[in-house]
Amino acid sequence: MSIRAWMAAVACCLLALAGEPAGAQSYPTRTIRIVVPFPAGGPTDVAARLIAPALGETLGQSVIVENQTGAGGRIGSRTVARSAPDGYTLLMGGTNLNAIIPAIYQNLDYDPVKSFVAVASVASDAVVMVVNPSLSARTVGEFVQHAKAHPGKLKYGSAPGIASHLASELLKYRADIDVSFIPYRGGAPAITDLMGGQIDMLFNNKAVLLALIQGEKLRALAVTADRRWAELPDVPTFRESGFPGFPNDILYGLLAPAGTPDAVVEKLNAAINKALESPELRASLAKLGIEARSQTPQGFGAAIADDMDKYDEIVKLTGIKVD
Repeated sequence: MSIRAWMAAVACCLLALAGEPAGAQSYPTRTIRIVVPFPAGGPTDVAARLIAPALGETLGQSVIVENQTGAGGRIGSRTVARSAPDGYTLLMGGTNLNAIIPAIYQNLDYDPVKSFVAVASVASDAVVMVVNPSLSARTVGEFVQHAKAHPGKLKYGSAPGIASHLASELLKYRADIDVSFIPYRGGAPAITDLMGGQIDMLFNNKAVLLALIQGEKLRALAVTADRRWAELPDVPTFRESGFPGFPNDILYGLLAPAGTPDAVVEKLNAAINKALESPELRASLAKLGIEARSQTPQGFGAAIADDMDKYDEIVKLTGIKVD
């Protein structure tokens, strides 16, 4: 190559770099924080804690998980929305925080959609309805019969304004039953109270319920998927139980504050997708019944938009309101 040609090539590289923010060229140079807006032990927290070490290893920087609970996930989400758009504060969001909240809450001090940019999906998790084993019901039909015979006596728990809450209200609407809603800060404390008999039923994810079902700590009545789970072949789907139309999986993924440079988003997306290729990580996810889900930022954003349409329809159908 001639000196002139070499200089022209160098100039092209410099021009390309000039269009990329300086911080994006060296990113990351310090610890990255993943904010989980729900308590430790719930499905959102599980997804974050599984991806964090693998992502840190891929990026060569520490990645920590921080739980900021309350208000159905809105407190932690707001923290990330107001953080510097530099790629060092991320939200473990997805269906619950970025697709359902816009359908329910009208007067927020941040925008669950416009305040964020989709970075990468991480996993999808399935949903199951469970009851305390002391309850006589062994099918959804028997649960409905019991609820009709004891109106207002049964209780279900969930963080307000998330998929498990809407699924419970959809069942109440479809079955025309009166079951009281007990709000929780997240899935983990609701599950604890279900096992302790303080509430009678809840919907939640395979990641946190499968082992409890297999250990007979909780009884599964139906799954929201299109087909039965391989791990629970005797548990029917809601369609088989006479209640079609329940949304299927819950999508989890990382989002950054709006305005985060495209180069940082792309670098994070590539690192997350690479981390998800790890056989060890996939095995850890699979052990919990979670499916790894790799997508581009655009694909993840489109999936959230699709979920928004589904849950907006449920909110309109049930008339659900959350204070």
